[in-house]
Amino acid sequence: MANRGQIPTNNSALIAMIADEDTITGFLLAGVGNVDLRRKTNYLIVDAKTTVKQIEDAFKEFTAREDIAIVLVSQYVANMIRFLVDSYNKPIPAILEIPSKDHPYDPAHDSVLSRVKYLFSSDSVASERR
Repeated sequence: MANRGQIPTNNSALIAMIADEDTITGFLLAGVGNVDLRRKTNYLIVDAKTTVKQIEDAFKEFTAREDIAIVLVSQYVANMIRFLVDSYNKPIPAILEIPSKDHPYDPAHDSVLSRVKYLFSSDSVASERR
């Protein structure tokens, strides 16, 4: 047991979150939170006072950071910046929409699920066979 290697911290990646206070608190209690030397966090708590501009800026910042592998966004927050979420097409960081306590999950608005449905639809399969 003493010979176990340490997990390299320079190659590890973070999970970022944009969600309501209850969701963020749950993830922070699970150990997902991070504050770097410049006092920048890997989460944004969205409440009634949070503007759409602040949400957009956080989304752009999190998707531009190289130390973030996944961005979790509450679905009702993703609906506020749907144009950004739908236009994002890079594999890393991956954008995942999650439900919140007050807003149930609606698969009709999930951008990842809609892309998967399109890829496996008969129209897209038929168009590739031509």
